[in-house]
Order: sequence, then structure tokens, then C-alpha cells
Amino acid sequence: MSNDEIFAAAYREHYWAVSRYVARRLDGRTSEVEEVVAEVFTVAWRRREDLPATPLPWLYGVARNCLANAVRGYGRRRRLVDRLGNDDAAHNRHIEAGPDAESPGAWVHDALARLAPADKEVLRLTAWEELGVEEVAVVLGCGRRAASMRLHRARRRLRVEIDRMRPATAADATPTKEHGHG
Repeated sequence: MSNDEIFAAAYREHYWAVSRYVARRLDGRTSEVEEVVAEVFTVAWRRREDLPATPLPWLYGVARNCLANAVRGYGRRRRLVDRLGNDDAAHNRHIEAGPDAESPGAWVHDALARLAPADKEVLRLTAWEELGVEEVAVVLGCGRRAASMRLHRARRRLRVEIDRMRPATAADATPTKEHGHG
């Protein structure tokens, strides 16, 4: 197969997965998602000779970089709008707040929101994108051992946040059973 055919197959097979990856990170802001996904596949087209046999993790890595560029651009535009005194900027920041506490699983999102961006990303790659450690390493541009360690640490930090958020229960208050006579 030619590089063009390999690109076309990767585009057909992975367009929606890349779109979901981007949408989850931009809270579904449709026009911005479309822009970032278009940029991902533009980069992939330009670098089609670099497409690996399993292109999805590589495409996620490209998407990650495109998202970082887009977020920087959105930040610059938001600061400009703030300087111009537009009230919509403050409204948009309010909309980006966390999920409604009433929604199922909101506590997981709340705990995740407390983590550093790098921890969030490695957890999302394994949970949302269902990638293994080797694929996560490709996306993050690091070795397998480094990806494994990042995932381990992120999971540990998430557990700490979940434990902090968990209300004390009666079971937590029960004294431990004393070791007595048999």
C-alpha cells in the first residue's frame, strides 16, 4: 500500500476515535473539536510516511499536541476578550466548571479535576481511550517504563483524592477488633 492509501485507511478507521478523544478534552465544544480534529489529520497527512502500523496511539499523540496548541490559542483569545471588557468571557469560564454534583459518578470527575493535567491525561488514556501502557507510551512520547510509572502514580493520586472526598462512615469509626484470647 502507498502512504496515501495507508493515510486514507487510518483516516477512515480512526476519525471517530480521534474526534471522541478531542471532544472529551474540550467538553464537547463542537466547532473547536472540529478544528482540532482537522488539524490532527492535516498533520497526519503531512507526515503520512511516519504513520506506524498501529496508527491510533500515534494519532492520539498528534491530537495531544494539537490540543495543547489550541488551548494556548483559546487562552490568548480569552485574555484579549477580558482586556476588552466583554462579559461573555466570564460567563464562558463559569460554564467550564465541573460536572453537576447530582449526576451519576460526579465524584469521580470531581476527584479527577483535582489532579495535575499530566495525571488526568494518563488516566483518561487508559480509561476513556482504553489504551494499554505501551500505547500510552506512544501517545506521551516516552518509554514503556516511564508510562507505567506515570500511570501508577496517577492512580495513587486519584485514590488519595477519592479518599479525601469520601464522607466518614460508621464503619470507619468502628474500633478495630482487639486480639484477645482464643
